[in-house]
Amino acid sequence: MSRDEQLKQRWDLVVEKLSKQFADGDTLDLDAIIYLIGVQELGQLGRRFKKDHKVDLMHIAICRLLEPYGYYEFDYYDEDKWPHYKVKEALPFLKAGEQSVLMKEAIVNYFVEAEYIE
Repeated sequence: MSRDEQLKQRWDLVVEKLSKQFADGDTLDLDAIIYLIGVQELGQLGRRFKKDHKVDLMHIAICRLLEPYGYYEFDYYDEDKWPHYKVKEALPFLKAGEQSVLMKEAIVNYFVEAEYIE
């Protein structure tokens, strides 16, 4: 199986499992999954977040997802226990489709590492 086929299968599995678990079967999109990862990384699962915090949660997720690629590095937790990352290397310019593939790959790797999928 090619790398692209494996990524597609694993991505579809992540979407299916998360959609069943968090969206009553409605299909979650990439942004919704990034948001869920941000909530997971913050560790405040039962809390409701305001709109500006939702953007911050997505930023946390993106930093965490791209950390293994060398773009970000965890720095510290603030007094409210929010994680902060520092930029290690600027992200290269990517077309929208390339960004989507990178994020899907990073999400799949995140859930493989967490043993949510194989």
